[in-house]
Amino acid sequence: MKHFGLIRGAALASVAAMALMAGSAQAQTVMRINVSMPQNGHHGIAIDTFAEEIERLTEGRYVMETFYAGSLGGERESIEGVQLGTLELTFTSTGPVPNFVPELSILDIPFLFRDYEHARGVLDSEIGDELLSRFEAHGIKGLAWADNGFRHMTNDIRPINAPEDLNGLKMRTMESPVHIAAYREFGILPTPMAFPEVFAALQQGVVDGQENPLSVIESNNFDEVQKYLSMTGHVFSPCIFLMNLDEWNKLDPEDQAHFVTAAQAGAAANRARVDEDEATAIASMRADGMEIIEDLDRDLFVAALANVNAQFEQQFGADEVQAIRDWQPN
Repeated sequence: MKHFGLIRGAALASVAAMALMAGSAQAQTVMRINVSMPQNGHHGIAIDTFAEEIERLTEGRYVMETFYAGSLGGERESIEGVQLGTLELTFTSTGPVPNFVPELSILDIPFLFRDYEHARGVLDSEIGDELLSRFEAHGIKGLAWADNGFRHMTNDIRPINAPEDLNGLKMRTMESPVHIAAYREFGILPTPMAFPEVFAALQQGVVDGQENPLSVIESNNFDEVQKYLSMTGHVFSPCIFLMNLDEWNKLDPEDQAHFVTAAQAGAAANRARVDEDEATAIASMRADGMEIIEDLDRDLFVAALANVNAQFEQQFGADEVQAIRDWQPN
């Protein structure tokens, strides 16, 4: 009987262990996050860091499946998926965001930000927090701001030294009404296009050029199909971690804090990678034969947009625009 009791006790312990393991397995939630860029870049490092931090902070209760190079769709499709709940998370540039949250177009105003310190400071301030909150009315939770970088223009037709050199160029643009309005003011023929299609469009001459941050231009090998790069720095392009609002609301407060902390860690890794890429990109692309125009007169480009900038101030509110322009670190 004693022997039987030992066997029965061992069996009960085994059943308990199996139940505990089953409970742990049931408690693990797998979510997906998609980016339109390759893994080896400033978007990839953002979601890789985010995924690592989520698993660490939640002790494996939440696990991220990461998808790269638009394998679950381009940026607009990913945001739509997050909004509809067919995709849990995405990390995206803000190009397509105004299609979902129109007031976020304010960030697309050309020459709104002076430099990286200014842009990052605004987005990490109460201004950025308030902009994040506007996603919730549209079924989306904004977790943290990050960087795509200051955008510069490339093309395969001629060097851009002054605004008039842009006249008549057919340029791929993001799906942003503000970008499109500004580029038309320059005389550009804007062509909105999902990012995964851009390289082939440049290679085949469907468009003459495109505009993107240096890290995007280099990591996507646009220098192979574009002769000229002009350092216009005309728009600062943020990135953002977005989550389906229903999935966010399912989290308890502690896990909500973990998701925000993980997104902020991903943003920090992203910004560090942007800085690293920009420190080497110009020399690298020049060595590969690209002609790079660095000494542009920013004031000429700003002046060329005077009329459309007045429209933007009327659209978004002159005070709101000026608050961003005037922001200073404490």
